[in-house]
Amino acid sequence: IRLGDGVLIGPKTNLISSDHPLPASERSAFITRAPITIEANAWLGAAVTVLPGVTIGRGAVVGAGAVVTKDVPANTLVTGTAAFARKRWDD
Repeated sequence: IRLGDGVLIGPKTNLISSDHPLPASERSAFITRAPITIEANAWLGAAVTVLPGVTIGRGAVVGAGAVVTKDVPANTLVTGTAAFARKRWDD
């Protein structure tokens, strides 16, 4: 897990960098890992969950309770359980 300068992380946030294969026959055999990168000045609200392999861009804001399953562009607000991009801005 890589955190840039000035990152703010709210309480009860989960940064999950490991996972398991989807096929039931493989789940107990091994665990997969992928890095999480949160770039400078990003802000994660309370109870955010970030899944393996995700990069959250510089200055992005992740709303409380969001589940982030894919990369968040810089200077973008994402909210909701699917971390839907709602707004973008220039810095």
